[in-house]
Amino acid sequence: MSHKGVFIMSTKKMMRAWQLPEGCTSQDQLTLVELPVPTPGPHEVLIRVQANSLNYRDQAIARGLYLGGAIKSAGVPLSDGAGVVEAVGANVTRFAVGDRVAGAFFQGWLDGPPRGVFGEALGCPPARGMLADYVALPESGVIALAPSLSFEEASTLPCAGVTVWNALMAGLRPVQAGHTVLLIGTGGVSLLALRIAKAAGARVIATSSSDAKLARVRELGADLTLNYKEESNWGAKAAEMAGGRIDHVVEVGGLGTLAQSIQAVGFGGEIALIGVLSRQGEANPMPLMVKGAAVRGIFVGSVAMARELNEFVEQHTIRPVIDRVFDFNDARAAYAYQSSGELFGKVVIANPA
Repeated sequence: MSHKGVFIMSTKKMMRAWQLPEGCTSQDQLTLVELPVPTPGPHEVLIRVQANSLNYRDQAIARGLYLGGAIKSAGVPLSDGAGVVEAVGANVTRFAVGDRVAGAFFQGWLDGPPRGVFGEALGCPPARGMLADYVALPESGVIALAPSLSFEEASTLPCAGVTVWNALMAGLRPVQAGHTVLLIGTGGVSLLALRIAKAAGARVIATSSSDAKLARVRELGADLTLNYKEESNWGAKAAEMAGGRIDHVVEVGGLGTLAQSIQAVGFGGEIALIGVLSRQGEANPMPLMVKGAAVRGIFVGSVAMARELNEFVEQHTIRPVIDRVFDFNDARAAYAYQSSGELFGKVVIANPA
């Protein structure tokens, strides 16, 4: 540009970022673009992102099926990312250059129960997303990583991990030794729930439609397994296998599986309602009344929960289950694989410096 007749070359540093267009309805519309590197504000940290992970929510956003429908403006997707602090704003006190960090899913839900105002949820444009070389976030919405985790492992926790922590550890009866936990499927949430429940001393019943995946989940520590494709009334069967004492159900299926979860949960137990994989189905709540059981809605969790999770992960040397790692340039392939029936655990996109 020119100023008083003098040509001045811009020195603004650029970065790579994946972007979804306004009105996006397909992951195939994901485009690799160049954007200016963000400048952190006085209370912000600039993160050099090293790894991202995918969640079902990201698929729904790309397909225009998330809450509110298709996105109204173009933007960078993904809530989950971990990396290194590259720079800090003038008023930042909690972090320094070189710290290993991740962004919290809800930037404005710092602590306590949800009160209807969560603040910015990363990864759904126009909110900021993590699938870029650099992201600037308020320091209040940034957490330190568990030191023992790689960036790839740490990137799996902001959405799925905090969701599990809220489901199993933030309710009226946190999971403890002697409890029984029922898991549905072998996706990222369910396998993180397996890790956390076993670390807490609980017994775990895992379900899947694949005997091969059930064999793998037993290797990871599941005590009992059940093929729900072969057992149409699998909720009652799971209850029978547990002697009627299922304390927690991690319900990731939605309306399509809720009726079975209600059959499975035991007296005084809790169903953590997480998933919307299926929006078709009916569930009679009457058995909950008889059992004194409850359904609790889970929408990820707070920044404080994210900190507690990372402390617990470090204390118990928990390693998230990563299915496949894709290169940053292959983000579209990562989306495709994550939505396939092959999935076992988390899909990660690596972007090392």
